[in-house]
Amino acid sequence: MKHRAIGAVLFGVGVLLLALAAGLVFVVTPALAKLPYDLDSSTSVAEASNAKFLQINDGSIKINDGNLRSTVLVTQLPKETANLTGDLDGKAVVWRVGQTVERVDNKQLVSAYGAELALDRVSGAALEWGGQWLDDTGEQDKEIRFAGQIYKFPFNTEKKDYQIFDRDLRAVRDAKFAGTENIKGIETYRFEQVITDEPLNLGDRLTPLLATFAPGATDGKVVYSNKRTVWVDPVTGSFIKVREVQKKVLTPNVGAPTTLLDADFAYNEATIAASADRAKDSRNSLRLLSVYAPIGLVVLGLALLAGGVLVGRRASAAVAGEARHRADAPTRVEEPVRDADATDERVEVDRQGGPLSDEIPPASTNWRTDEESTVPAQRPAVDDEAEKR
Repeated sequence: MKHRAIGAVLFGVGVLLLALAAGLVFVVTPALAKLPYDLDSSTSVAEASNAKFLQINDGSIKINDGNLRSTVLVTQLPKETANLTGDLDGKAVVWRVGQTVERVDNKQLVSAYGAELALDRVSGAALEWGGQWLDDTGEQDKEIRFAGQIYKFPFNTEKKDYQIFDRDLRAVRDAKFAGTENIKGIETYRFEQVITDEPLNLGDRLTPLLATFAPGATDGKVVYSNKRTVWVDPVTGSFIKVREVQKKVLTPNVGAPTTLLDADFAYNEATIAASADRAKDSRNSLRLLSVYAPIGLVVLGLALLAGGVLVGRRASAAVAGEARHRADAPTRVEEPVRDADATDERVEVDRQGGPLSDEIPPASTNWRTDEESTVPAQRPAVDDEAEKR
């Protein structure tokens, strides 16, 4: 019984470990493969050397040359996230994003923007949210409609085309899968989005540009080009490296075009290293709970199941063997126990010449079996007389 109990315990623990492994794969891992509610703020820095750019300071509009630094700060908003309702509740998180572009030499601000938007926790794509806004002109645009991938790709990114939202166009454009590349020990997926000479809707901002760079023009447009390349960690969907080759050209209806922006921005080494480290940490956590821990639990669980079955079978075999041994053993006949007093009495009778119940008289002794059994037999008198004659 003891071995049977041990076998049952081993079997039960093995089943429990297998259930725990399944729970890690089908419950815990999907819960971790989402944007958390307590995401730490992160900063990414991209730099452009020998750039040409438009700069407006104190009412003066100039085209300058120099090195630029773009800094993007992403902060999660817990309060706004908690206030999400309807389909967004539990599905989305709210981020606030701010970007500044400044000259490296004198720290003068060149451009800036801010935004708030809701992102899907799994796909990382922007979702329709009533509280979203974008400010890149000094006034919040609450009519903006964010969509597609902006600051993150999906968990378990696939080798396919995605759509990336472009802030200047205020619309999405296709980003095509262009191959893989190892960056800081991570095999990244490279996506390329190409925008070529698309007009920007500048509204009233076009008038001062025409007055400055094409005084005789009555109309014109600014065309925008960008070759955006994003290297993505396919496990977490995080951006490991980003490069944008941007160009903006003012094309008036009268006069020569003017280049307003010509810059090649790319993440600096510190940002690439930090992005890779964050991705590796997230990868390790996901891999531990989705691969290594379940495999270990399955192996241990199966071993305990096998051990429990083996111990149970041995216990059953031992019980069956004992039963067969008892069945095959000869039946022992118990001899009657003699009464000591009766034995002593019998012995006394024998000493006094009484009959012995379990002895046979010798064949040479002539004894009678009647009441005169103790007297020797007499020969008849007739026989004596005949002998005298």
